[in-house]
Amino acid sequence: MGYAVVLGEALVDLLDAEHDGEPVYRQAIGGGPLNVAVGVARLGGDVQFVGSLGDDVLAGRIRAFLGNAGVGLAGAVTVPAPTALAVATFAGPEPDFRFYGEPPSYGLLTADDLDADLVAGAGVLYCGSIVLLQPPVLAAARRAWSLATGLRVFDPNVRPRLLDGPAALAGLREVVAEFAAGAHLVKLSTADAALLYPGEPVEGVAAYLRELGAATAVVTLGAAGAVVATAGADPVRVPAPKVRAVDATGAGDSVMAALVADLLVDGEPVEPAGWHERVAFALRVAGLVCESAGGATAMPTRAEVLRRFAD
Repeated sequence: MGYAVVLGEALVDLLDAEHDGEPVYRQAIGGGPLNVAVGVARLGGDVQFVGSLGDDVLAGRIRAFLGNAGVGLAGAVTVPAPTALAVATFAGPEPDFRFYGEPPSYGLLTADDLDADLVAGAGVLYCGSIVLLQPPVLAAARRAWSLATGLRVFDPNVRPRLLDGPAALAGLREVVAEFAAGAHLVKLSTADAALLYPGEPVEGVAAYLRELGAATAVVTLGAAGAVVATAGADPVRVPAPKVRAVDATGAGDSVMAALVADLLVDGEPVEPAGWHERVAFALRVAGLVCESAGGATAMPTRAEVLRRFAD
């Protein structure tokens, strides 16, 4: 199915760490959509990153990192802003992010910046994550959604610290409904589901996303696996493999990357069992990511996944 377009943010993560007994921050290239793009490339897919990058040294490092990972940059634009930072601290394997940069470098892509032919020619278009909280990028994502002729996938990748009160949450919920209505695949984490639809069981959230219009909905549950809702079947729980998790950064993004990579190769599964098999593989990808520190740098190749879970 050709190539994927991933529209979203790229930034620099500062990861809480320790060196010689002193607290330090380890620099890493990050951003959920960037992780997805790198993950697709590592799994053998052709992928283009679309987004706004700053005009500083850190942005140069992001461009170099993406290029070395095999991610195309034909749709990336340079904006006059310092690269946004995400400071991550850990109380366990799950990171807690706080974001710095105003306006954020990733929030300056406009609808006019889009390469319409690049977007329209994609076999898979990914939109989502924190860029949708920025009006210019939301407008760009809406235009991309309307231009897409291939499969459309969506991941809200909610960051509660960026939501300024109940009104912002309600607005995001409306955006999720808007994009889900035209999506072939929607992925949420259990944290996303709990924030957007408090009190609802994950099976109910997955079914609701399908009622909104999504052809398939996946809700990841961390070590418990994922719930998958498809046409013609009740939501099904797919178990995750047992792994030695040290850092969950990028795990959810790797699930989306694996699903996008398989969509590029084989399109949408015809039967629910096909989706269950693909999600099971995606959870193995995520398990391997959790066994290494870092997000984008931990994205594995298909051969590495098959070798790790040979049994």
